Amino acid sequence: MGNFIVTTIRKPNAATENLAMELAEKLGGRFVIREDFSFDALRKIHGAENILLVKKNSLSVVTVEGELFFHPNTAHLRIKNLRGGEGDRLIDALKISTGSKVLDCTLGLGSDAIVESFIAGAAGKVIALEINPLIAEVVSYGLKNFSDDSPHILEAMRRVEVVNADCKDFLKTCADKSFDAVYFDPMFRRPIQKSSGLNPIRPLADSKPLTPEIIREACRVAKFRVVMKEHSGSKEFERLGFKIAGGGKYSSIAFGVIDLAD
Repeated sequence: MGNFIVTTIRKPNAATENLAMELAEKLGGRFVIREDFSFDALRKIHGAENILLVKKNSLSVVTVEGELFFHPNTAHLRIKNLRGGEGDRLIDALKISTGSKVLDCTLGLGSDAIVESFIAGAAGKVIALEINPLIAEVVSYGLKNFSDDSPHILEAMRRVEVVNADCKDFLKTCADKSFDAVYFDPMFRRPIQKSSGLNPIRPLADSKPLTPEIIREACRVAKFRVVMKEHSGSKEFERLGFKIAGGGKYSSIAFGVIDLAD
Protein backbone atom coordinates (compact mmCIF):
# COMPACT_ATOMS: atom_id res chain seq x y z
CA MET A 1 0.00 0.00 0.00
CA GLY A 2 2.94 2.32 0.58
CA ASN A 3 3.13 5.28 2.91
CA PHE A 4 -0.13 7.26 2.85
CA ILE A 5 -1.89 10.17 4.50
CA VAL A 6 -5.57 10.95 4.96
CA THR A 7 -6.86 14.44 4.30
CA THR A 8 -9.98 16.32 3.15
CA ILE A 9 -11.15 18.78 0.55
CA ARG A 10 -9.93 22.34 1.16
CA LYS A 11 -13.00 23.53 3.11
CA PRO A 12 -14.38 20.50 4.93
CA ASN A 13 -17.33 20.49 7.29
CA ALA A 14 -17.02 18.87 10.72
CA ALA A 15 -18.48 15.54 9.56
CA THR A 16 -15.98 15.26 6.71
CA GLU A 17 -13.03 16.03 8.96
CA ASN A 18 -14.24 13.58 11.61
CA LEU A 19 -14.60 10.82 9.00
CA ALA A 20 -11.07 11.52 7.76
CA MET A 21 -9.69 11.16 11.29
CA GLU A 22 -11.66 7.94 11.85
CA LEU A 23 -10.36 6.45 8.59
CA ALA A 24 -6.77 7.41 9.42
CA GLU A 25 -7.05 5.54 12.71
CA LYS A 26 -8.82 2.55 11.13
CA LEU A 27 -6.33 2.13 8.28
CA GLY A 28 -3.15 3.11 10.09
CA GLY A 29 -2.49 6.28 8.12
CA ARG A 30 -1.77 9.83 9.27
CA PHE A 31 -4.51 12.46 9.29
CA VAL A 32 -3.30 15.75 7.83
CA ILE A 33 -5.22 19.04 7.80
CA ARG A 34 -5.52 20.02 4.13
CA GLU A 35 -5.19 23.80 4.42
CA ASP A 36 -4.44 25.13 0.93
CA PHE A 37 -1.78 22.61 -0.10
CA SER A 38 -1.81 20.85 -3.46
CA PHE A 39 -1.54 17.07 -3.56
CA ASP A 40 2.03 17.29 -4.84
CA ALA A 41 2.95 19.60 -1.96
CA LEU A 42 1.33 17.27 0.57
CA ARG A 43 3.29 14.32 -0.83
CA LYS A 44 6.59 16.17 -0.49
CA ILE A 45 5.89 17.59 2.96
CA HIS A 46 4.74 14.29 4.45
CA GLY A 47 6.72 11.83 2.35
CA ALA A 48 3.51 10.11 1.27
CA GLU A 49 3.05 7.97 -1.83
CA ASN A 50 -0.75 8.02 -1.77
CA ILE A 51 -3.46 10.28 -0.36
CA LEU A 52 -6.87 9.10 0.86
CA LEU A 53 -9.09 12.09 0.14
CA VAL A 54 -12.34 12.49 2.07
CA LYS A 55 -14.97 14.60 0.32
CA LYS A 56 -18.48 15.56 1.39
CA ASN A 57 -20.15 12.38 0.07
CA SER A 58 -17.35 10.22 -1.29
CA LEU A 59 -13.81 8.96 -0.89
CA SER A 60 -10.99 8.78 -3.39
CA VAL A 61 -7.30 7.86 -3.49
CA VAL A 62 -4.88 10.22 -5.19
CA THR A 63 -1.92 8.29 -6.63
CA VAL A 64 0.95 9.43 -8.82
CA GLU A 65 -1.16 8.28 -11.80
CA GLY A 66 -4.27 10.29 -10.90
CA GLU A 67 -7.37 10.10 -8.72
CA LEU A 68 -9.10 6.79 -8.06
CA PHE A 69 -12.79 7.08 -7.18
CA PHE A 70 -15.79 4.78 -7.18
CA HIS A 71 -18.31 4.76 -10.02
CA PRO A 72 -20.47 1.88 -11.31
CA ASN A 73 -18.84 2.41 -14.73
CA THR A 74 -19.80 -0.30 -17.22
CA ALA A 75 -22.17 -1.98 -14.74
CA HIS A 76 -24.87 0.50 -15.83
CA LEU A 77 -24.87 -0.60 -19.47
CA ARG A 78 -24.35 -4.28 -18.68
CA ILE A 79 -27.32 -4.40 -16.29
CA LYS A 80 -29.44 -2.48 -18.78
CA ASN A 81 -28.52 -5.07 -21.43
CA LEU A 82 -29.25 -7.98 -19.09
CA ARG A 83 -32.66 -6.51 -18.21
CA GLY A 84 -33.32 -6.22 -21.93
CA GLY A 85 -32.63 -9.92 -22.45
CA GLU A 86 -29.09 -9.63 -23.77
CA GLY A 87 -26.21 -11.74 -22.49
CA ASP A 88 -23.13 -10.80 -20.50
CA ARG A 89 -19.86 -12.63 -21.09
CA LEU A 90 -18.93 -12.80 -17.40
CA ILE A 91 -22.36 -14.04 -16.33
CA ASP A 92 -22.33 -16.61 -19.16
CA ALA A 93 -18.91 -17.80 -17.97
CA LEU A 94 -19.93 -17.96 -14.29
CA LYS A 95 -23.28 -19.60 -15.11
CA ILE A 96 -24.91 -17.94 -12.11
CA SER A 97 -28.57 -17.09 -11.59
CA THR A 98 -30.98 -15.88 -8.91
CA GLY A 99 -29.90 -17.16 -5.51
CA SER A 100 -26.29 -17.92 -6.51
CA LYS A 101 -23.41 -17.38 -4.07
CA VAL A 102 -20.33 -15.83 -5.70
CA LEU A 103 -16.86 -15.21 -4.32
CA ASP A 104 -15.26 -12.45 -6.39
CA CYS A 105 -11.58 -12.64 -5.46
CA THR A 106 -10.54 -9.37 -7.15
CA LEU A 107 -12.93 -6.48 -6.41
CA GLY A 108 -10.97 -3.74 -8.19
CA LEU A 109 -13.40 -0.91 -8.96
CA GLY A 110 -16.39 -3.16 -8.40
CA SER A 111 -18.19 -3.26 -11.76
CA ASP A 112 -18.11 -7.05 -12.10
CA ALA A 113 -19.26 -7.53 -8.50
CA ILE A 114 -22.24 -5.22 -9.10
CA VAL A 115 -23.32 -7.21 -12.16
CA GLU A 116 -22.87 -10.49 -10.26
CA SER A 117 -24.99 -9.07 -7.43
CA PHE A 118 -27.71 -7.99 -9.85
CA ILE A 119 -27.99 -11.54 -11.20
CA ALA A 120 -27.74 -13.24 -7.79
CA GLY A 121 -30.45 -10.98 -6.40
CA ALA A 122 -31.59 -10.60 -2.80
CA ALA A 123 -31.70 -14.38 -2.39
CA GLY A 124 -28.05 -14.73 -3.40
CA LYS A 125 -24.77 -13.41 -2.05
CA VAL A 126 -21.67 -11.75 -3.48
CA ILE A 127 -18.54 -11.45 -1.37
CA ALA A 128 -15.82 -9.40 -3.05
CA LEU A 129 -12.22 -9.49 -1.84
CA GLU A 130 -9.74 -6.64 -2.18
CA ILE A 131 -6.19 -6.96 -0.88
CA ASN A 132 -5.42 -3.22 -0.85
CA PRO A 133 -7.12 -1.49 2.11
CA LEU A 134 -7.33 1.89 0.37
CA ILE A 135 -9.11 0.45 -2.67
CA ALA A 136 -11.33 -1.64 -0.40
CA GLU A 137 -12.32 1.44 1.63
CA VAL A 138 -13.03 3.67 -1.38
CA VAL A 139 -15.08 1.06 -3.25
CA SER A 140 -16.89 -0.23 -0.14
CA TYR A 141 -17.88 3.34 0.80
CA GLY A 142 -19.03 3.97 -2.77
CA LEU A 143 -21.11 0.80 -2.91
CA LYS A 144 -22.89 1.85 0.29
CA ASN A 145 -23.31 5.55 -0.44
CA PHE A 146 -23.31 6.19 -4.20
CA SER A 147 -26.54 7.79 -5.43
CA ASP A 148 -28.12 6.61 -8.66
CA ASP A 149 -31.50 6.98 -10.29
CA SER A 150 -31.73 3.26 -11.06
CA PRO A 151 -33.04 1.13 -8.17
CA HIS A 152 -31.69 -1.99 -9.91
CA ILE A 153 -28.13 -0.63 -9.77
CA LEU A 154 -28.50 0.69 -6.21
CA GLU A 155 -29.92 -2.55 -4.83
CA ALA A 156 -27.17 -4.58 -6.51
CA MET A 157 -24.46 -2.25 -5.16
CA ARG A 158 -25.77 -2.28 -1.59
CA ARG A 159 -25.78 -6.08 -1.50
CA VAL A 160 -22.09 -6.53 -2.36
CA GLU A 161 -20.08 -7.43 0.74
CA VAL A 162 -16.50 -6.13 0.53
CA VAL A 163 -13.76 -7.88 2.52
CA ASN A 164 -10.23 -6.46 2.74
CA ALA A 165 -8.27 -9.72 2.39
CA ASP A 166 -5.78 -11.62 0.28
CA CYS A 167 -7.71 -14.26 -1.67
CA LYS A 168 -5.03 -16.84 -0.87
CA ASP A 169 -5.73 -16.46 2.85
CA PHE A 170 -9.49 -16.03 2.57
CA LEU A 171 -10.02 -19.13 0.45
CA LYS A 172 -8.37 -21.26 3.13
CA THR A 173 -11.06 -20.14 5.61
CA CYS A 174 -13.93 -21.20 3.34
CA ALA A 175 -15.73 -24.52 3.63
CA ASP A 176 -15.79 -26.98 0.73
CA LYS A 177 -18.30 -26.02 -1.97
CA SER A 178 -19.44 -22.97 -0.01
CA PHE A 179 -19.85 -20.80 -3.14
CA ASP A 180 -21.47 -21.63 -6.47
CA ALA A 181 -18.73 -19.82 -8.40
CA VAL A 182 -15.33 -18.26 -7.68
CA TYR A 183 -14.03 -15.49 -9.94
CA PHE A 184 -10.61 -13.93 -10.56
CA ASP A 185 -9.75 -10.83 -12.57
CA PRO A 186 -5.96 -10.31 -12.31
CA MET A 187 -5.85 -8.16 -15.44
CA PHE A 188 -4.09 -5.16 -13.93
CA ARG A 189 -0.71 -6.88 -14.13
CA ARG A 190 -0.45 -6.15 -17.87
CA PRO A 191 -2.63 -3.14 -18.67
CA ILE A 192 -4.56 -2.86 -21.90
CA GLN A 193 -3.61 0.37 -23.64
CA LYS A 194 -7.22 1.48 -24.11
CA SER A 195 -7.92 1.22 -20.37
CA SER A 196 -6.20 4.49 -19.42
CA GLY A 197 -9.09 5.27 -17.07
CA LEU A 198 -7.70 2.53 -14.83
CA ASN A 199 -4.28 4.17 -14.50
CA PRO A 200 -4.87 5.57 -10.97
CA ILE A 201 -5.44 2.07 -9.59
CA ARG A 202 -2.24 0.59 -10.99
CA PRO A 203 0.16 1.89 -8.29
CA LEU A 204 -2.16 0.23 -5.73
CA ALA A 205 -2.98 -3.01 -7.55
CA ASP A 206 -1.60 -6.38 -6.50
CA SER A 207 0.79 -7.50 -9.23
CA LYS A 208 1.40 -11.03 -7.96
CA PRO A 209 0.32 -13.71 -10.46
CA LEU A 210 -2.18 -16.35 -9.43
CA THR A 211 -0.67 -19.65 -8.32
CA PRO A 212 -1.80 -23.23 -8.89
CA GLU A 213 -2.32 -23.46 -5.12
CA ILE A 214 -4.83 -20.60 -5.18
CA ILE A 215 -6.70 -22.19 -8.08
CA ARG A 216 -6.80 -25.56 -6.28
CA GLU A 217 -8.31 -23.85 -3.24
CA ALA A 218 -10.84 -22.09 -5.47
CA CYS A 219 -11.83 -25.44 -6.99
CA ARG A 220 -12.37 -26.81 -3.49
CA VAL A 221 -14.51 -23.84 -2.46
CA ALA A 222 -16.62 -23.63 -5.66
CA LYS A 223 -19.53 -25.98 -6.33
CA PHE A 224 -19.77 -25.45 -10.05
CA ARG A 225 -17.26 -23.11 -11.66
CA VAL A 226 -14.02 -21.21 -11.26
CA VAL A 227 -13.61 -18.39 -13.78
CA MET A 228 -10.65 -16.15 -14.64
CA LYS A 229 -10.57 -13.07 -16.87
CA GLU A 230 -7.31 -12.34 -18.67
CA HIS A 231 -5.96 -10.90 -21.91
CA SER A 232 -6.89 -12.81 -25.04
CA GLY A 233 -4.01 -15.09 -25.91
CA SER A 234 -2.69 -15.11 -22.34
CA LYS A 235 -0.66 -18.19 -21.42
CA GLU A 236 -2.06 -17.95 -17.88
CA PHE A 237 -5.10 -19.97 -18.93
CA GLU A 238 -3.02 -22.98 -19.89
CA ARG A 239 -0.61 -22.57 -16.97
CA LEU A 240 -3.45 -22.62 -14.43
CA GLY A 241 -5.68 -25.21 -16.10
CA PHE A 242 -8.49 -23.09 -17.55
CA LYS A 243 -10.40 -23.74 -20.76
CA ILE A 244 -11.27 -20.68 -22.84
CA ALA A 245 -14.98 -19.89 -22.81
CA GLY A 246 -16.65 -19.06 -26.13
CA GLY A 247 -17.75 -15.61 -27.26
CA GLY A 248 -16.00 -12.27 -27.67
CA LYS A 249 -14.04 -13.36 -30.74
CA TYR A 250 -12.63 -9.90 -31.38
CA SER A 251 -12.34 -8.78 -27.75
CA SER A 252 -9.04 -7.95 -26.07
CA ILE A 253 -10.11 -10.03 -23.06
CA ALA A 254 -11.08 -13.65 -22.62
CA PHE A 255 -12.65 -15.78 -19.90
CA GLY A 256 -11.18 -19.06 -18.77
CA VAL A 257 -13.38 -21.64 -17.06
CA ILE A 258 -12.81 -24.67 -14.86
CA ASP A 259 -16.11 -26.53 -14.91
CA LEU A 260 -16.24 -28.66 -11.79
CA ALA A 261 -19.15 -30.65 -13.21
CA ASP A 262 -16.88 -32.08 -15.92
